[in-house]
Amino acid sequence: MSDNSKITTLLPDNIAALTAYSSAKSEKLTGTTWLNANESPYSRTPNINLTDLNRYPDPQPQQVITRYACYANLEPEQVLMTRGADEGIELLVRTFCSPAKDSIALFLPTYGMYKVTADTHNIAINGLTQELLLKGTVDEIVTAVADSKLVFICNPNNPTGSMTSLDKIRKITQQLAGKAIVVVDEAYIEFCPEQTAASLINEFCNLVVLRTLSKAFALAGLRTGFTLANSELLAPIRKVIAPYPVSTVVASIAADALSSDNIASMRRQVTILNSLKAKLKSWLEQSPAVIKVLSGEGNFVTLKLKDKQSFNIALEQGLVMRAFTLYGENDWLRISIGNEQELEQVKIWLDGLSLTSNTVEQELS
Repeated sequence: MSDNSKITTLLPDNIAALTAYSSAKSEKLTGTTWLNANESPYSRTPNINLTDLNRYPDPQPQQVITRYACYANLEPEQVLMTRGADEGIELLVRTFCSPAKDSIALFLPTYGMYKVTADTHNIAINGLTQELLLKGTVDEIVTAVADSKLVFICNPNNPTGSMTSLDKIRKITQQLAGKAIVVVDEAYIEFCPEQTAASLINEFCNLVVLRTLSKAFALAGLRTGFTLANSELLAPIRKVIAPYPVSTVVASIAADALSSDNIASMRRQVTILNSLKAKLKSWLEQSPAVIKVLSGEGNFVTLKLKDKQSFNIALEQGLVMRAFTLYGENDWLRISIGNEQELEQVKIWLDGLSLTSNTVEQELS
């Protein structure tokens, strides 16, 4: 028996069977225009001065917590800083779910890390649908959730961009009080801030809102997120989280990003990106190479291609977007909203596809 075989025999069954999350960066594509990871096209160069890296950091940096609480209209004790929102997902599963016993409810298709995290901890998946979430009654949704311990609602949903109304989230959370925790993942909420569920945290003790600085704040490389909830709900999570989850460097950059001037700058950038998104949607809806465009929120547009070979043509042009399978069909594409120059590359690609399509039609006729 090889050494590798000996190692695999030590793995728990759920880890041996685990399919890792496939991030946009893990695909190892090459290109010049990157619109595949829902990153902001705006880069920021923080002005930081650090002299105390010989000391351990504050486990929950007070300045960051205070500033984010102010930004989210919450109290500091309702804010927990994490290594991206992904750590918030993992902490919720570790804290509230018993392995090989509990389940989490997901509305598919949705963000893949919920399932990967549950699989890692041997937690069952109660796979429901986005259609149920969006069109079903609250009673139907609560019945389908059954005895799942955590209910994840990605809002806006990745990759579809769909939104669950605040009123529906309120009613679902109310009916699941004492039975389950509703987790609203708001990674993209800055692109539609009026729809945030953070205002409900003071109303319900079984509601969690996940946030990040990766998208609108243009700090994907920082890996900074926040878990927002009633202080009683956060108390057990504080026992589970690593002793020093946030480095001094990260805390300093995050505090700078959350200054009033930089928040105002972020909001101006969001306005520009939302405007560019509207322009991109118009191009896609007019293109004969596109069958369907999903309307939704967030800094991305998801569409169905007429011919999936169109994606390879984009790659040949150095244009990298996110191709994936959705609803059992592998001809879907998600385009992140880049800057004007980057989206012009998308326009050139679409125009080329349209020209080819028109030429073929003329030859056939």
